[in-house]
Amino acid sequence: MTFFDALSGIFALGGPVVAILFVMSILTFSVTLYKLWQFAASGVGRHRVLSEALSAWDAGDHHAARARLAKSRSYLAPLLGTAMEARDLPGFEGRLDAEAGVALAGLERGFRLLDTVAQLAPLLGLFGTVLGMIEAFQSLQAAGSSVDPALLAGGIWVALLTTAVGLAVAMPTSMILAWFESRTARERVFADKALQTVLAPVQAAPQETAAQFPASSHA
Repeated sequence: MTFFDALSGIFALGGPVVAILFVMSILTFSVTLYKLWQFAASGVGRHRVLSEALSAWDAGDHHAARARLAKSRSYLAPLLGTAMEARDLPGFEGRLDAEAGVALAGLERGFRLLDTVAQLAPLLGLFGTVLGMIEAFQSLQAAGSSVDPALLAGGIWVALLTTAVGLAVAMPTSMILAWFESRTARERVFADKALQTVLAPVQAAPQETAAQFPASSHA
């Protein structure tokens, strides 16, 4: 028996509910592959070069910071480059926060679809269970007094199969979504820390303190 023969047998046994769940599983697989490619291309989770640039910026070596930043392939590199060039502009921090939010929203694209599949698949499985039990009881009613347990088998098969397929689609989808969400949450924390490092480097604190101390002593 080939894979397609087995698949057509499952469709024939489970009915349209199993076919819908199969389409949803293909969507989940496609979105998962796309997100894996997007995260890899955007440098999600790979912050070594960016961290080196931020350390140099924090130490006051702006030339080295910009040089390291130019070698980064992270999606945050252009944003941090803009922050380094225009960090003294009034009100620019809010603009940078908005740009970072847009970049992170791009990484979260497709999460709503995965969440919908994770929540809808068990309900579709339950719906198939109800349809299977209705079919079983209709067969039992049609049989009249000559009750044959084999008449119930078809409906019970549909009920069990749709439930199993629904859970088989929902559980891995939920796990994949949780993993993607945890990675984007870490990205959000890192992006916020990186912007704050550029806008308020530690190296600038002693200078500001030194500049404020004479004024306070005169007062």
